[in-house]
Amino acid sequence: MARISSYLLGAGTLACALGIGYFMQYGFAMPDRASGATKGVHVTEVTLTSSALAAPRLPGEAALQGVLPDGKVELTAAEPMVIEGFAPPSNSVPSAGFACTITMQADPAAGAMVALTLDAPCNASGRVTIHHSGLMFTEVVQPDGTLQVDVPAMAERATFIASFVSGEGATAAVDVTSLEFYDRVAVQWKGDAGLQLHAREFTDSYFGKGHVWAASAGSLETAVRGEGGFLTRLGRSDAPDALVAEIYTFPTGTSRQAGDVLLTVEAEITQRNCNDTVEAQTLELRDQGALRVRDLSVDMPDCDTAGDFLVLKNLVEDLKIAAK
Repeated sequence: MARISSYLLGAGTLACALGIGYFMQYGFAMPDRASGATKGVHVTEVTLTSSALAAPRLPGEAALQGVLPDGKVELTAAEPMVIEGFAPPSNSVPSAGFACTITMQADPAAGAMVALTLDAPCNASGRVTIHHSGLMFTEVVQPDGTLQVDVPAMAERATFIASFVSGEGATAAVDVTSLEFYDRVAVQWKGDAGLQLHAREFTDSYFGKGHVWAASAGSLETAVRGEGGFLTRLGRSDAPDALVAEIYTFPTGTSRQAGDVLLTVEAEITQRNCNDTVEAQTLELRDQGALRVRDLSVDMPDCDTAGDFLVLKNLVEDLKIAAK
């Protein structure tokens, strides 16, 4: 699999038309800073397990378990890139007597979420990439040219960019004042990386009531009441080479219970990613601090282990929750 940095300049039209360069492309890798390349961090706790998460078994029950001898996980610090105020080009060719202007509206919602509404009448059924404070995901516009999606805010002044392959796009911004009450951890990747984000609230067991992941995502209502977190999955995984993200949200500022939330990133070994390198990015927003972004690179095992999982325990820090 080609490294993600090779995707950065894959669509020159978008870079020229919108004036935002490499960030508006299909990759995650950030450039080296003027002071030099960032230092990598090796994660030591990598567990190979045959526990398929589709079945309710603990990773520890697998026969194959232990630190992967030849695989590696590398993390490098990176900074999110927020781009505001660009003017997307207007559509020059009207269709069937109606305007082709692309518009996007952002409205605040409960749980520090943002309701995005995109109207692109001349881009019906087209692919669009949504960008927000380093978060990126691919969606497909409805046949009527509209798209509605709820996105976890990653900044109190939340700016969103919608970009189409043609170079057309739109922006929207909204204030999300309730974000101070929530912590957020996200993992994002491209294509069939096989990654999953797991949160075990208050050290609950796998597949217990407090285990929040894609198959048991929790609820926004529970978070608003301060009783637990929820997971949001963004991006159309059925679209080729789509950008996909999973974001876990916990109401740290209003939690009714104290304790730890154990966070892990897990990678399923498949025929599509085995004996290859999986690249992704983690984003962490904690304690009302600055957004922290890290690039992730994982060497996957041989294909004869397909169906097993890698449990990457040190990619993101656990949450320490104090009851309110």
